[in-house]
Amino acid sequence: MSSWPARETSSAAAAKIGDVAAYWCEQAWLPAGIAEQVRVSADDNGVVTAVDAGVEPSPGDTRMSGVVLPGFANAHSHAFHRALRGRTHGAGGTFWTWRDHMYEIAATLDPDSYRALATAAYAEMALAGVACVGEFHYVHHRPDGKPYDDPNEMSHVLREAARAAGIRLTLLDTCYLAGGIGEPLASTQRRFGDGNANRWAERIGSLTPDPSTRIGGAIHSVRAVPADQIATVVEATRGRPLHVHLSEQPDENEQCLSAYGVTPTRLLHEHGALGVDTTAVHATHLVRDDVLLLGASQTTACICPTTERDLADGIGPARALGDAGSPLALGSDQHAVVDLLEEARALEMHERLASLRRGRFTPAELVMALTAAGHSALGWPEAGRIAVGSPCDLVAIRLDTPRTAGADPAQVVMAATAADVGTVVVGGRAVVQAGRHLLGDVGRLLSEAVEAIWSGR
Repeated sequence: MSSWPARETSSAAAAKIGDVAAYWCEQAWLPAGIAEQVRVSADDNGVVTAVDAGVEPSPGDTRMSGVVLPGFANAHSHAFHRALRGRTHGAGGTFWTWRDHMYEIAATLDPDSYRALATAAYAEMALAGVACVGEFHYVHHRPDGKPYDDPNEMSHVLREAARAAGIRLTLLDTCYLAGGIGEPLASTQRRFGDGNANRWAERIGSLTPDPSTRIGGAIHSVRAVPADQIATVVEATRGRPLHVHLSEQPDENEQCLSAYGVTPTRLLHEHGALGVDTTAVHATHLVRDDVLLLGASQTTACICPTTERDLADGIGPARALGDAGSPLALGSDQHAVVDLLEEARALEMHERLASLRRGRFTPAELVMALTAAGHSALGWPEAGRIAVGSPCDLVAIRLDTPRTAGADPAQVVMAATAADVGTVVVGGRAVVQAGRHLLGDVGRLLSEAVEAIWSGR
């Protein structure tokens, strides 16, 4: 099992008992449910070695107040989109007009500015309880499409950013070949492309995992990867996570039906792209046959509610997908909001709006999407639970804030926000303490990184 590298932890980060870090939780969300007075012990590799409930704290324990959940998984991120928050609302428009702003920002990025922004964006995620992020990465080359001296320079930048922020990363290196079905890449898209899927596969072949990083791949969409290239991407990522934007907009479905005579889901199915290692992101505009194909193949559906409402994408059939057999994960996507608790709660709330019924998902199902299902979709199936053999990822949620006071701990996901996260431990290391990130003032880091990018347009 891959985990964080061995390290010495300071007394401020975790108490030590011999070679074990021990965290004592007032309440903890264990696989069997909420338990009282729980000690979680981990070795120097950040792996849980013991979980003991109903025990009094020992002098050496690091105490965690409130209710402690497993670390969260942000299964879909575009780190550079963080620069767009609060900048695209003046003129209204659609997903497609928003995309023009996104391309404008993508064109400004260089390794230094991308590193600074991604580090700050990932630190913001850590403050919200995220232990692992899946970065759907397609800003590969220079703005004119020419590779950097190291063709994976921008990938290395993202790995450095995640390490600095103290979270794990699944790098989902994205194949992006066309500007639309049957269309070449536009000038604003040239830095995303590798020419064809074989060249893309050759480039990512040199990417290797490390203790805090796993490598996967992505098909940007059926708009950006021609049908005859899909199987190459599937083969290149066999046995690893494969993600794909799917039916985020009705236009995508219409273009696919016109060009291929089938829906995007059916097209992916015909080319072998669905399955237990695959995650369909958004999966918003599906017909019944699409839902059944995704469910029968046990393809994960990553729902991104705050992005889907910000971009006016629509409300997808999350409950139907879950019932059909698709695990559900969550992502913050373009980071209009970085609050995975809100993403989980919105999964239920959007279903209420669509169905006019409450209780479409239980709190336990929402926590599963927030934790274990998301980690599994990112290639970390051992993570997302407080159990022996799992990474020691802990998120302490305060129960004494104006939002959470009086809430049933078993229903905390329906009340808490990222502002209620007090302590975050990733791989046995305290990354956030008393609501403060190890890097210091994350707001300042974000402000500086975003302003640098916008001033460079």
